[in-house]
Amino acid sequence: MRVAFVSNVVYPFITGGAEKRIHEIGTRLASQGHDVTIYGRHFWDGPEEITHEGLTLRAVAPETELYTDDRRSITEAIDFATRSIPPLRRHLRQNEHDVVVASVFPYFPVLATKLASLRTDTPLVTTWHEVWGNYWEEYLGRLAPFGKVTEQLTARTPQHPIAISGITADRLAEIGPDRDSIEIIPNGIDTEQIQDAPLPEQGYDVLFAGRLIEHKNVDLLLEAFDAVAEDHDVTLGIVGDGPEKTRLERQRDGLAHADRIDFLGFLDDYEDVLGHMRAADVFASPSTREGFGLTFAEAMAADCTVIAADHPDSAADEVIGDAGFLVGPDVESLRDVLNRALDDVRPKEDPRERAQRYDWDAVADQAERAYRRSVDGSW
Repeated sequence: MRVAFVSNVVYPFITGGAEKRIHEIGTRLASQGHDVTIYGRHFWDGPEEITHEGLTLRAVAPETELYTDDRRSITEAIDFATRSIPPLRRHLRQNEHDVVVASVFPYFPVLATKLASLRTDTPLVTTWHEVWGNYWEEYLGRLAPFGKVTEQLTARTPQHPIAISGITADRLAEIGPDRDSIEIIPNGIDTEQIQDAPLPEQGYDVLFAGRLIEHKNVDLLLEAFDAVAEDHDVTLGIVGDGPEKTRLERQRDGLAHADRIDFLGFLDDYEDVLGHMRAADVFASPSTREGFGLTFAEAMAADCTVIAADHPDSAADEVIGDAGFLVGPDVESLRDVLNRALDDVRPKEDPRERAQRYDWDAVADQAERAYRRSVDGSW
């Protein structure tokens, strides 16, 4: 197959979940003999078109800032979408690609790709990492209606949709395509890389890793850890950064066992995060909004006992199954299960075996089959 991906950000020049997914699937497809091209912004050095790890990277817009006031820039998304239409349309009309896969967020590239593919036979496949719905009100405030309308318009655009979890597929079906038409292909991990990651000089018994934002509920974890630290000689490491960091550090400083809790900040080297997972006994993240929850899969591969929140806005239950523990998003529930985990109570299913289903090789095989179905009309 000749596969084209459309994404304004390109891994490894920009590091994030959506672009890493494209890279991991794309490089595996290329190694199997498929022709893979990524249309993106010019974040790499050198000419506008290069070959990188078997992938053709084709710049259709210059490098620019992606964020405005800690939020993804709307003008950047519109600019990239507008610039991408002419070159993408030219290559599609020259029949250079069998299928185009557009990463949904920030929405406008999907609309642009659909416009570029008009009057061609090239199917459009989309990858939905989340459906925000009412979360737009928290994210954009008075501009929330604009976000909601754009998301709904994107969902109703003719496409072959892939969702990374069942919860995302259910939400997408509420605003757009029929549920039966949505393929579920999870995000992936490199299990071998995780299990070989170098251990840190100082590890922690309990670990959290993620962005320090409100719905991650790190404040609940701090309170629950402080309670169990009365009976357990344990430490807590918080990996990540975000707008809640200062408030959370102040909360930590007021706890009885503040000396056992360290904020490690954002770790530039991904393997450092993996090493901390390997060193930890428990990975706890009571987040109530997870479109997938990649850190849960990574922690399971590292043989951590995973504790996650049971919440209708989180796919944690899908990811961990019986290989971890689900708790209510409150201090008492988290404290009780954290106590059990530190007493070496293990989940029913082996976390490492569960993690294998999310290995990138398995995910890429699923993606290849889905792309073929879109091409041969059997989707």
